[in-house]
Order: sequence, then structure tokens, then C-alpha cells
Amino acid sequence: MSRPIVITGGGTGGHIFPMLAIADALVAHGIEPERLRLVGSRRGQEARLLGERAYPLTLLPGRGLRRSWHARAVVENVGALIGLVNAFGLAVSHLRRWRPAAVVSLGGYAAAATDTAALVWRSPLVLVDLDAVPGAVHRVLARFARRRLIPFGETSGRVVVTGVPVRDAIVALDRRPAARQQARTTLDPPIGPDRVIVVVMTGSLGSARVNRAVLELAHQWSKRADLALIHVTGRRDVGWVRAGAPPSSALDYRVIEFADMVQWWAVADAAVCRAGATTIAELGILGIPAVLVPLPGAPGDHQARNADRVARAGGAVVLADVDCDGDHLAEILRPLLDETTRDAMGSAMAALGRPRATDDIAQEILALVREGS
Repeated sequence: MSRPIVITGGGTGGHIFPMLAIADALVAHGIEPERLRLVGSRRGQEARLLGERAYPLTLLPGRGLRRSWHARAVVENVGALIGLVNAFGLAVSHLRRWRPAAVVSLGGYAAAATDTAALVWRSPLVLVDLDAVPGAVHRVLARFARRRLIPFGETSGRVVVTGVPVRDAIVALDRRPAARQQARTTLDPPIGPDRVIVVVMTGSLGSARVNRAVLELAHQWSKRADLALIHVTGRRDVGWVRAGAPPSSALDYRVIEFADMVQWWAVADAAVCRAGATTIAELGILGIPAVLVPLPGAPGDHQARNADRVARAGGAVVLADVDCDGDHLAEILRPLLDETTRDAMGSAMAALGRPRATDDIAQEILALVREGS
């Protein structure tokens, strides 16, 4: 078999789904699935989201560092560093055996060991930046990379603007009005054509602050027979959100632990989300107007930077995490309940979308592999 291509990253869906999108695109270009090796973290969502896929999956120990000097955080960080050293040893061993044609990194703590091992064995390294501000691992390793693929900006030398990789299932969604109405009828139970559908999604783990605000909003909207509120809470908060839901309501309020968002993006009129790169890329491709609540304290404040770019283009409005409660959410969503406003914002959001991003990334990787063959 030809030398494999390693794709590394993970920890959360924001890294895992782009990893999968790149793998699928490489297969579409003729790479055998068994030639791809996905490397992620034992502590993340990889085992659940990637375990049943056709691609060989390797999980390494370790976890991210906490940005705090509190005693508990210091102790946890010591454990994290020990895990990272162990992960590095395993990655060095794996890459020595695999001799990869390229190592493709999507960043995060789950990629640190594999990226560093790639330098040890001089394996060609491709960095795929997802956010407006690259993570610490990519900032350190940028000068060693053979290719750096960025979400926006200017192409220059080894740096190529490609956009953020998004799954084929998202790119293929038909968001024309007739298709969206048809998609409503396939839900269980269906959602009527006269309701405006607001979909809330803040990641696989969810956000307690946003979830609390949306629960407050559900009580405020409880008499609104013209609205549907789809609340994807994440695993941590689903119990208390369901327990606190309005007991009887004209509002169509659905609390969901975790979902493949293809189904809900197919019917969404507006969204409430964090401002991670993958989420924004999906909203852009689909032209869904949004309220973005950037995660405070994200490395390099990258979510705030992501959100600001979309807001300046007119595709979203930004609500600061500290202000995220039911009253503020109701106020900022009020204009988005108007169809004319949604159409204008949706068009602005769609102008930011790059539906060919995943294919462009795959072609850059393959060009590098051919250079080394």
C-alpha cells in the first residue's frame, strides 16, 4: 500500500467534522479509505463520532491545558503535560511505522503530539487553520509547515486561502423555499409552514449560559403559536433543560441532547450559536442568518474575531456571553422574526460561504503528496 496520509485534530465536533470532511474529499479524489489514518484524543468525541467510520482511528492520551493559576488548574495542567509527553512518544512510534506521505493538522491539543512527531521524522506537515486567529500549536509550527491553509485573507507562498472544510452533507443541502417546506413535513412531528423556526446549537457539550438563556426565552415565547424553538443543548445540560421546559405551550419547543445538524439546518430560518469556525462555515454555505454568542476566553479570542467578521458583513448579530439571558436574546432575535430582515442577512451570510473549501484543501494536500512521491 502507498504511504498513508495522517489527519490529526479533534477533541470537539468543531475539529472532528472538518477532519471527516477532508478524509471524505480525499477518498472522492481516489485515495483508498485504508490509506487514511485519523489521529485524535482519547478524551474527546472522536471515539463516538468517528469510531464507526471506514477510516483507521488512533486515539492518543492527553488533554488541553487550563488557562488558570488556581491550585486545581495547576495540578490538572501537570497531568495534562504528562499526558502530552506520553502522547508524543506514541505519536513518534506510530509515525515511524507509518512513514506518512503527509500529516494534515486541524490544530488543538489533540494534534500537538502528532504535529511535533511529524517534525521529528520530517514528514510533510499541512496546517489547516479554522479560525481567524490560529491556535497555539499552529502558531508555533507555522514556519515548519510545507503548506498552511487559511480560512480567509491572502494567498502568498506556502500560505493558501481555502476556507473551512465542511461535510458534503451540509454542502449538498437544498435550502430553496420549496425544499425547506418539504423538510418540515418529514420531521416527527412536522412543523407547520406558518412557524418561524429558530435553531439553537452551541456544540457537542453545549453552553450552560446559552442553554439557560434559551430556556428563559422558551418561557417568554410560550404563547407564540407562530414560532418553533429547536434547542440542541449538548450532553451536559439536557436533563435540567428538559425539566425546566414550559409545562404547556403554544410554542413548538423541542429539547434535543445532540443531533446531526443536517436535519435542523435544512429547516432553520435563523440560528443561535457559538462562533466557532465550523459552525460559521456551515451557516455561510447555507445562508442562515444568526445570533452569535462568542465563547469568552477562547484562545486568542478567536470566536469574537470570527463573529465580528460575520457581523461586519451583515450576516449575523453578536450577543456578548455576559449579556446572554432570556431578555437580551428575545430582544436581539426580534428583528430576525421578520422575513425581509432574515432574507437580507441570509444573503449576506451566504456571500461569505465557500462551498468548495473542502475540495480545495484536498487538492492542496494531494499536490504536496505528489511533490514528495
